[in-house]
Amino acid sequence: MHAIIKIIFGAILLIGSITYIYSNQYGAWSDFLTVVNGIVPPFVALMGLFIIWLELDELKVKKEIQKSSRRPKRKR
Repeated sequence: MHAIIKIIFGAILLIGSITYIYSNQYGAWSDFLTVVNGIVPPFVALMGLFIIWLELDELKVKKEIQKSSRRPKRKR
């Protein structure tokens, strides 16, 4: 598929979903907000976990670099 067709298809989906949300007398809007309220906290928690994992890995690498730089190099 060409990029233009994908852009047009995406625009149709976006306009259709927004039209559905607003045409349903705010019933779909409240459902959408419920879903967002259910998704955001776990997503934020996963992002925090990912940041902790990255920082712990960075500290581990720095410790290994310091350990290897303290060792005297052998002459061959």
